[in-house]
Amino acid sequence: MAKSVKTAAKKAGVKKNASGKISSKKQSKTIKYSDKSTDQPELVPIFNEIRKMLLGCVKGTIKIQEDSAGQIHLYSKKQIEVSGKKRDEIYFASAMVQKGYVGFYLMPVYSDVFLVKEIAPELLKCLKGKSCFHIKKLDETLKGQIQNALEAGYSCFEKKGWV
Repeated sequence: MAKSVKTAAKKAGVKKNASGKISSKKQSKTIKYSDKSTDQPELVPIFNEIRKMLLGCVKGTIKIQEDSAGQIHLYSKKQIEVSGKKRDEIYFASAMVQKGYVGFYLMPVYSDVFLVKEIAPELLKCLKGKSCFHIKKLDETLKGQIQNALEAGYSCFEKKGWV
């Protein structure tokens, strides 16, 4: 990089990581609705409904890590041991407004592969990757299936002693 480009990059918080890719040191912890797609007005009510369901999981050791600007994150605040490593908390679930969809993330799906068998087919169609569901439309059926998945996830964590 030229000297002026390096200086500008440094001020902007941009750096190259070990693989040579450019990354930003400064990452916003909020999601601004105006930064998202033109589908935004349709996504806000979906996010709000999923947020209500997530708030229903805040009990026992499940606490809100963050709830602002289009995102909510829930963690179990309990000392546990996972794969021989001690942790003070473990991620449970979250929802975030993304570009064109609401991301619904359910960590119990990732930590217990058998939990996927308990998830209804319509919700499974929204699963991208191991634990992220892309919700673009929310009808009563899908809403009920998200609620059931949250309950199954909580039960899974309960059986493991993580909540």
